[in-house]
Parts: sequence; structure tokens; C-alpha cells
Amino acid sequence: MNRSPRIEWLNSIDAVPAAQWDALLTGAYPFLKHAFLAALEHSGAATARSGWQPQHLLLWRDQQLLAAMPLYLKSHSYGEYVFDWSWAEAWQRSGHAYYPKLLSAIPFTPATGPRVLLAADVMIDDVFGQMLAALKTRIGREQLSSFHLLFPDAQLRESGRALGLSERMGAQYHWFNRGFASFDDFLATFSSRKRKNLRKERERVYAQGLHLQVLEGAAISADDWQRFFHFYQMTYAKRSGHSGYLSAEFFNEVGRTLCDQIVMVVARQHDEVVAAALNFRDETTLYGRYWGCSREFEFLHFEACYYQGIEYCIRHGLQRFDPGAQGEHKIQRGFEPIATYSLHWIEHAGLRRAVDDFLQREQRHIESYLREAAALLPFKVTADA
Repeated sequence: MNRSPRIEWLNSIDAVPAAQWDALLTGAYPFLKHAFLAALEHSGAATARSGWQPQHLLLWRDQQLLAAMPLYLKSHSYGEYVFDWSWAEAWQRSGHAYYPKLLSAIPFTPATGPRVLLAADVMIDDVFGQMLAALKTRIGREQLSSFHLLFPDAQLRESGRALGLSERMGAQYHWFNRGFASFDDFLATFSSRKRKNLRKERERVYAQGLHLQVLEGAAISADDWQRFFHFYQMTYAKRSGHSGYLSAEFFNEVGRTLCDQIVMVVARQHDEVVAAALNFRDETTLYGRYWGCSREFEFLHFEACYYQGIEYCIRHGLQRFDPGAQGEHKIQRGFEPIATYSLHWIEHAGLRRAVDDFLQREQRHIESYLREAAALLPFKVTADA
């Protein structure tokens, strides 16, 4: 007779075989693959020392793995892209410890997707309640402040809301393939002035003697990865004063283990590689992740990170291009403002009420912002708009 499902906590993704973990994946979403999470841990990016202590949550029935969730015990809020620093500060001012907290997310990756992997005959509503109960029990036992689940897919979001998790709304800018046959076909949806502006940007890139090439999989050489990592470090140093969360070891490992899902855009001036942009892909979506350059070129960032990605999606029939977080400049280039979500459980009832009040007010602001941002899109105004 089958026993009730049991919970297991893993302090390393390597504690479960890759084949067993990946067997729960129903699509090719790259960031929840065993190889991606393993590269983060092997390289030191997601470890107890970095403040991302793995605590992956598994649910078993006898010897069958029913569900799995990436989970981390966090001692800070860096690398999450859903900012709760103000919650932490308020709670700490009250004399309480906000950290550590439990977090289900893909480290340094604000890309919506699955966060609970399920066996073929299991539905999210069958297991998430038990997983959440185990999380709450642990929070109470270890005096943790909270549980947070970032960028869930729609099914998990609905299940979490039904179980009483607080929902937070955010905003990103994504490109959607409306059946375009070419980049010019996409540009035909722009107003005349916006279309001319974008074409001038692209022309200016090539007038600087730049040539761009799209590399995939095994065509990305060790030298390409070395140069890309150098650009990545330079970009982080200019933007934030540190060399970035990820190491050369991480990029080299995913270059080996996930090569069939990697798309790198390389920019050359004459024979010198001067910039590169890194993307991942699955069967429907291109995910823009990192970019860097050796020196500044006018409009090169837009060409390497956006326009080349759009052309790739059209060429390969992908439905969506998620270029990463932030960046209102994407709107005028045809990336549509969309809502993103996260789910939260705060242990202390008083703090939970305060957070819920904040989230309600924040959501009204974001809904208004999304409407205003959509009005700035470059597309032609149709008669029935």
C-alpha cells in the first residue's frame, strides 16, 4: 500500500540524479534544468558562502519522485530582481531578523517559468499544498521570516493564490511574434516616424564598420566564451563596481552542458571582437541574459541585444523574446509592457498585514504604469483601437 508523500530537503542539486530531476520537465525551459542549477552551484554562485544555500525541496511517494522545487536559504536579497529590501529594513527596525529567508527562484535569472516540476500524472494542486505546509513548518521551527517564490508560471501562481500566498506584481518588456515573415514585416507595424528611427539606428551600427554574427551550440568556441566573460565583467564593473555574480567556470560549464540552448551574438569591427550578447532558448522563447563590450559604439547594444534577437525569433519561429528585466527604452523598439508576478508568505501576522497593504497599493500603481507604457509603443494606431 502506498504511503503518504514525504518531503526531502537537498543541500545540493547533485544529491538527485540529473536524469531523475530532468524527467519532471515537460518542456525545454533552460533555467530549471539540472545542468543549469548545477553550474550555479559548482561555480560557487549559488552556495551557502554566496548567500544562496541550496535547500531544494522534493516530494516523494515511495520511490517515485512526484515534484521538485528549486529552493534556497537566503542571507540577503541580492540577485533576485524582486526587491524586498524595504520589508527587511522595516522588520529589522522593529528588532526582528528578516534573514535568513526561504526563496524559490532561479538565481540571477528574472525569467518567468516553472518553479515546481511535476511527474507526468501529477497536477500542481495535488502537491503544492503539502510543499507549502512543509515550508511553513520549517519557517516556524527555524524562526525564519518568510518564503518567496519569484516569476512563477500561471498554473503555480493560481495555486499559490488559492493557498493564501500574497501576490506581487512587477513589469517587464517582451517581444511577441505575430507571425512575422521578416524583420521588415515586423517594422511594418510601426508608425512611419518610429520605423525610420529604428532603421537609422541599425544603419548607424553598420556604418561604424561593425559586423554581427549569431553563434549557436558547438560553434561557440572556448575563445568566444573567454571574450564574453571579459565583456560581462567589464559591464558589471561599469554598472555596479563589482565583477558580476557569475564566474568563468559557470559560463564554461553551461557552454558544455546546455550548448544546444545557447545563442551568442558576436560583434566584430574589422577582425576584432568588440561585443557579445548571450541568450538562452527553448522551444517557444528566446531569453536575453547578458551583454558586454570592450568599448562603446553608438546603438550597438540595441542591435546585439534586441534586433538580432528579434530576427532570430522570426527566423526560427519562436513566439516570444524575453530580453531580461528593466529597460523602458525597449518600449519604443516594440517590446510590450507585461505584468510579472511573485508569491510571498510572511510568518509574522503583523508584518504580513503591512506587506499585503503595500502590495495592494503597489499593484494599483503598476497597473496604471502598464497602461501608460502601452500607450508609448511605436505601433500604428488602428481605426478600432
